[in-house]
Amino acid sequence: MTKVGQLVKPTIMTQQVVNLYDAKTQLSALVERAAAGETIVIAKAGRPLAQLVPLFRGRRVRFGSLRGRVAIPEDFDRLAEKEIEAMFGAR
Repeated sequence: MTKVGQLVKPTIMTQQVVNLYDAKTQLSALVERAAAGETIVIAKAGRPLAQLVPLFRGRRVRFGSLRGRVAIPEDFDRLAEKEIEAMFGAR
């Protein structure tokens, strides 16, 4: 049972600690595991030194990809002009 004020060490279910020597000998397998979503901590003498994590491979948004999907009115820079003047004063 955790008492009030007691520190609780967070755990990550998909994280494994591997010592540096084993990481050097098993690098290819560790990279495959990281690419599959696992986080691997590389330690030397029990002290964490580095993390092997998967790269984010989201879809890149290209400039102009919303062309034809978004309509901007001709007077977009005058929208809410009265409200802006009321907040900040006249030009």
